[in-house]
Amino acid sequence: MDQDAADRATAPSPDDAEWSDERLRNAVATADLPALLAALAQILDDDAFIDPALRPDSVIPPAGALYQGGLDEERQRRARGLCLDGLRRLRDSGVAAAPEPTPARLSRLLDFIAHGADESYLPLLAHELDLPRDGAAPAWKLKDLDPERDFRVAVIGAGLSGLVAAHRLKQAGVDVVVFDKNPDVGGTWYENTYPGCRLDTHNYAYSYSFAQKPDWPCYFSSRESIQDYFVKFAEDAGLAPHLRLSTHIVALDFQEPAANWNVRHRAADGTETTEVFDAVVSAVGQLNQPLVPEFPGRERFQGETWHTARWRHDVDLTGLRVGVVGTGASGFQVVPAIAEQVEHLTVFQRNPPWTLPTPRYMDEIEEELLWLFRNVPYYARWYRFLQFWTSVEGRRRFVEVDPDWTKEGSVSEANEVLRVALTDHLTAQFADRPDLLPHVVPAYPPGAKRLLRDNGSWARTLKRDDVALVTDRISEFTEDGIRTADGALHELDAVIYSTGFTASEFLSTMRVTGTGKRDLHEFWDGDARAYLGITVPHFPNLFCVYGPNTNLVVNGSTVLFTELAVEYIVKAVESLVRDGDAALDCREDAYLGYNDAVDAENKRMAWGAAEVSSWYKNSKGRVSQCWPFPLLDYWTSTRTLTPEAYRRIPRT
Repeated sequence: MDQDAADRATAPSPDDAEWSDERLRNAVATADLPALLAALAQILDDDAFIDPALRPDSVIPPAGALYQGGLDEERQRRARGLCLDGLRRLRDSGVAAAPEPTPARLSRLLDFIAHGADESYLPLLAHELDLPRDGAAPAWKLKDLDPERDFRVAVIGAGLSGLVAAHRLKQAGVDVVVFDKNPDVGGTWYENTYPGCRLDTHNYAYSYSFAQKPDWPCYFSSRESIQDYFVKFAEDAGLAPHLRLSTHIVALDFQEPAANWNVRHRAADGTETTEVFDAVVSAVGQLNQPLVPEFPGRERFQGETWHTARWRHDVDLTGLRVGVVGTGASGFQVVPAIAEQVEHLTVFQRNPPWTLPTPRYMDEIEEELLWLFRNVPYYARWYRFLQFWTSVEGRRRFVEVDPDWTKEGSVSEANEVLRVALTDHLTAQFADRPDLLPHVVPAYPPGAKRLLRDNGSWARTLKRDDVALVTDRISEFTEDGIRTADGALHELDAVIYSTGFTASEFLSTMRVTGTGKRDLHEFWDGDARAYLGITVPHFPNLFCVYGPNTNLVVNGSTVLFTELAVEYIVKAVESLVRDGDAALDCREDAYLGYNDAVDAENKRMAWGAAEVSSWYKNSKGRVSQCWPFPLLDYWTSTRTLTPEAYRRIPRT
């Protein structure tokens, strides 16, 4: 079911059993009330549904979700009454679709949902709501600007970032080719097939703003659902003719004075070919090259070993003694998923994770809620928008550093409030296992590492008789298993690495040379940076999506960041064609000034101030992954192309 279909739902009638009063009451009992109020106000053109007294609270609590927008019982009761009356009116009037709201009405609707936002937020919010429909689509066509000019773009990666880049460039009439090493689209969601793999952000917000999916089956989607979404998007967008799958990029070489790129790639049969492109978009992601630590004696182990991102489906874990090394995001999902299958499970932990209480993390969405998505125009859109809005600044206030704060384990008074709330959650779960409790409560500040979604399955698994949590350092591998620093030998048949990725080593799988034959990896010297996370000096027309310092920790939307970066790149291509130039080269002063500001702000956040190891930092100790500012700052920075940030290279 696509978004257009949801906005045009089947016309109801008073005699339709699907619209019986009982059905409507059950739907209202399950509904997210603020989203349904906004949808009904739009459909019925009635501001009574968006009474300021029923506005949702946009400030989320330190731990857990904001149930029904923070409305108390009395306001929930009133909201349900309004919604039931509205659904009856919708049924009796036979309304099958709702027009897009006028600018004035949209402003009132946004003020109801996001009343804490000043006017500077409104264009961003309308973009995320996708009103007007696909308003971010390019307003230009290559052949209209320059009928004689060809412009080819190579996009590397067919995941979340690469697909939207290809789609937007295709909309502008630009010749685009998408390369991916995998035999299908989806990127990390194609590659990560380990048991228990699923999204840990709200799935409605994890979809393109212009290609919303109203019928996700679960509150937090499984890996399979997300992969299916990207496959369908590629089909609907007509990207198949532009895909070169099972193709590995070997090298990117900028050619002077032609000011274009030679892209060398290797097909599945080993054949290497070089093609010429005017620009290259790197959409390779940050989390796709597995990291396996160099443990002493690792090669001596006689059992099976693999990384979660390269799951061995040919190995049956039934009855095996299995060790999982690492308790980050993938380990947190894998361990409960395989515990009942194996004979014994040993979990090797360096640092325990902080976990957010999320009781519905693995739950399917109720039929009553799905009914609303199918039958009430625009309800799914407002439901998605509310999930987005509550994450705009999210828990950012809880992870900002107070330089005068001295208490260990936190970085500010607000961070301490978050720490206490999360500690209470863990304490309650492990109250019956005081032997485990000291090993599951982190010593580092919340926000210094990724917060994980917890529905209780982690605690239940660690408390099993056939599961052991080992917190002593791994000293070596032996033929039979893993020996820890306390001298104990843990005999194992298989070892699964949940040890993350080489996230800071951007574009590490290919050679990249820019102007003057500069090598990109030598230029970065292990410390990848980019202006706006997108462009790098001396590498003209090389654009990154989800590049350095664009990962989000506690606020914002990775999908939105991807869309904004792509829209910026499309503006860059438009500028080149409109002005008749060959390439844009980021100036070093803009690059350095921008990154100085990013570094300074990252030091003010828990992940920059804490000394605990994390994939947010590179080998030099600098935070090279994370965006530290409010979400609005990235929106503002990517709306226009700043002329003084670039050197223009003319066409020869």
